[in-house]
Amino acid sequence: MGFSNLKAKNKGNTITCSDTTVGADTMYYQANDFIGYSHIQHLVAKFTPFNRAIASVIIASCRVATSKKYDYGNKFNRIEMNKTKIQLPIKNNKIDLEFMESFIGELEAERIGKLDAYLEASSLKDYVLTDEEQKVLDDFKKGNFKEFNVVDIFDVRNSGNILSRDIIPNSGKTPYLCASSENNGVSSYISYDKEYLDKGNCVFIGGKTFVVSYQEKDFYSNDSHNLLLHLKNKEEKNKLNQLYLATCVNKGLGYKYSWGNSISNRKIQTDKISLPIKNQKPNYKIMETLISAIQKLVIKDVVLYSESKRGII
Repeated sequence: MGFSNLKAKNKGNTITCSDTTVGADTMYYQANDFIGYSHIQHLVAKFTPFNRAIASVIIASCRVATSKKYDYGNKFNRIEMNKTKIQLPIKNNKIDLEFMESFIGELEAERIGKLDAYLEASSLKDYVLTDEEQKVLDDFKKGNFKEFNVVDIFDVRNSGNILSRDIIPNSGKTPYLCASSENNGVSSYISYDKEYLDKGNCVFIGGKTFVVSYQEKDFYSNDSHNLLLHLKNKEEKNKLNQLYLATCVNKGLGYKYSWGNSISNRKIQTDKISLPIKNQKPNYKIMETLISAIQKLVIKDVVLYSESKRGII
């Protein structure tokens, strides 16, 4: 939840779990010493060695063992933790710690390989800021801004409407969007009638929840209350600009819309957002450069982590 200057009373290299939950979903490895509030249970290994890899296997096993056993009326509390049995690999009738470590190591190596391939394919391995990107970061707050009507920047229309009961989850490769803030709004990938397909490369607003995202690919939508915002300036229509614009829409309008007062095509007609300008027009170049710089700052730690795991640094 946060960090404190108070003395940590609980030792790290252990596991914690909340006793107010329906299972082991809140069970996590704690590398560092920590402070826990009253409903946090501290699970300390009775064997050595113990580390993150071994904890990962134990946590996964606990989640499997409790996933269908508990609910909000029957919580996974301390008494239930003491009674819970889990399955672990053994050797000579003892917990096979060596296998657990090597197994997690293999999984980590496999995923680091996939991460590195993704960074390479997505051209994200370059995290060094150009002079232009650094200047935009340094000077951005000093720039000029102006309010624009949303409908002067975007063509706005309602999305299609495919109910979740009418789809087969994971039946295809096309995103099926809902109004969730998780996974960029994608609840599944499906195969469906292309007549109901919505064009991507746009800003998407979950109409009832006001969750804003950029959708790069064509998609299906779960609710016709959702809004699609397509940039009118086709020459400036790219991913980086629209990531910036999606943030502007989210921050500029999010304060006024909620589940009880949802956005609509009619309401958005009078809404405004603030954008950086040049010659009194939206400065798409500075939007693109700023997002490029932020992307590099965010990805830097990921690239360095990948390289350190592969022994490059």
